Amino acid sequence: YRDLHTFELQAPTRLIEWARGNRVCVAGYGQSDGNEILQLIPPPTLLTKETQGLCPERDFKVECGGFSERPVYSLKYVPDTSLLVTSGPPNSSLQVWQVSAEDSDVIKSVSTLATENCTGQSWAKIDTISARAPWVLHGSRLDRVQITEVESRKSVYTAASRGSEELSGLAFLDCNTLLLCCATGRLCLADVRQPQSLVEATPVPPAPCSEHWCLGSRHGAQPSEPSSQPVARLSSRGLLTLTDLRKTSEFLALAKARVPSPGSGAEFLCVSWAPALEGCLAISGFDGTVHVYDTQSWDSSGREAEPIFVHKGHAFGGAGGSEELPLVTVHTWHLQKPRTLLSAANDGSLHVWDWVQPCGKC
Repeated sequence: YRDLHTFELQAPTRLIEWARGNRVCVAGYGQSDGNEILQLIPPPTLLTKETQGLCPERDFKVECGGFSERPVYSLKYVPDTSLLVTSGPPNSSLQVWQVSAEDSDVIKSVSTLATENCTGQSWAKIDTISARAPWVLHGSRLDRVQITEVESRKSVYTAASRGSEELSGLAFLDCNTLLLCCATGRLCLADVRQPQSLVEATPVPPAPCSEHWCLGSRHGAQPSEPSSQPVARLSSRGLLTLTDLRKTSEFLALAKARVPSPGSGAEFLCVSWAPALEGCLAISGFDGTVHVYDTQSWDSSGREAEPIFVHKGHAFGGAGGSEELPLVTVHTWHLQKPRTLLSAANDGSLHVWDWVQPCGKC
C-alpha cells in the first residue's frame, strides 16, 4: 500500500457516495429503524489532488448526520444541490434528505417520492443528474422505470414497458440517455426524448437461471458520444463482460474474475470503472476483498483474469471481534486520485486505500 486509512462505523453500510466539497456520505442498512445517514469529512490527505507527506490527522470526521426509519439500500447525492435521495425496503418509494447548512449538523428528511403501485415492489435502484433540473432516475422493475423531478416531485418520464424483470441497476449516460440492467444481465437503452423506445443490448453468456448480474458504467462521458465508454457487467459466478453500446451485437471482452465460489446471495455485488485510470475496474461482494483489474488486454475468450491488486484489509482487520469473516458490501473510486478507493464491509469498517503502482501496469 501507498496509504491506508480505516474508520469504524456504528453499523454496517452498503453504500458510499461522494457529495459536494469532497465529502463522503454513508448510511446503514441493518436495522429496522434508526439507520444512520452520515456525511463524513475525509482525512486531509484525501482532500488534495497531490500526494502529501505525513499528516497528523488521519481519521474521518462526522460533519452531520440523521436517522432513517427504514434500511438504506441505495443513496445518491443530487449534483449541484444539498439534497440526498435514498431508497430501501419495504417498497420502491424514495426519501429525499436535506444536508443542513454549516451552522447545523443535522441531515433531515424533507419529502417522500411515492411511486405508482410501489406497494409490494422491491426497493428502487436510483441515479441522479442535474443537467436540466434535479432529476432522479428510479425503478425496481423494467416496467416501473421513471424520472422524477426531485424538488417538485413531478414525473417527467416513464420508460416503455417491456416485461417486468427485476432491475439490478440503472444509470444516466447523459441527460437524454438511460442505461438499464436486469438481474438476469439483460441490458436496455432508453431515450428520454422517445418514451416508447427501448433498445436491448447484447445478451449475457449462457448461465444458470439463479445467476445474478450487476452493472458498472462510466459517468461523465462526453455529451457528443454518451455511449462511447464500455459497460461492465459482473455475475455472481465472477464472469465479467464488457460491452460497447455503439456496437451491441457482440461482446467487447469477456473474462472470469479470480473470486471464490458464489455464496447464497448476490446482494452486494459491485463493479465500477476507475474515473482516472484508463481500462481499470474494481469488483467486490464475494468475500472480504476488493479486486482491481486492468481490462486493456482482455479479449472475448472468457479466460481467467489476473488482478493487478487485491485489497484484503477488511478480511484481516475486521471490527467487532466476530469469528465470521467480513464481507465487503460496497466500494467506490476517488474522483481525482487515480489509484485511491473507498470500501466498506458488513462489520462496520470503512477503508480508504491507495496501492503502489506496479511497473508497467495502470
